[in-house]
Parts: sequence; structure tokens; C-alpha cells
Amino acid sequence: MKDWHLYIIRCHDGSLYTGVTIDVERRFREHQAQGRKCAKYLKGKAPLALVFQICIGEKRKAYQLEWHIKQLPRPKKEALLQGKITLGTLFEQK
Repeated sequence: MKDWHLYIIRCHDGSLYTGVTIDVERRFREHQAQGRKCAKYLKGKAPLALVFQICIGEKRKAYQLEWHIKQLPRPKKEALLQGKITLGTLFEQK
């Protein structure tokens, strides 16, 4: 069984994209290539920068965490990226 990872990409316009995969490097290359496997949201937003990644383990937990992060306001996401807060502290506050 492969571990699932959560990742965040910063786009050229400064927006953030959150996704999950079992292979972050491969998935990031697909996004950078801007081909048919690129997420629709990322099309035309290159150059892209992989700014965060973490191993979650189970697929279900990875998708749940992805959803929760997508619900966060931008300042909380930026604090996470800067290491000012952790995933654990984010969800203890809820």
C-alpha cells in the first residue's frame, strides 16, 4: 500500500492550489507540463512552485485534509507555509 501525500503549489499570480497524490514529484511535473494531466485550475498559471508537501498515509485522510485546507482562509494557509502554525494546531482550533 502506498502512502498518500498532500501538497500545495503557488502559482505565478500568487494563488495557491492544494492537491493529493501518491507521487508528489510526478504530479508536480504533470502540472508544470500544462498538458492534459494538469489540473484545470493550474492551466495558464505557470510558472508554478511546489511550496508544501507532507505524507498523510491513508487515502481517505489525505482527501479529508485536502478539503479542510481548501476551506481555510488565505492568512491561515500562508501561516502554514511559513511554518508559523502546523496542521495539528490548525485543526485543534476548530
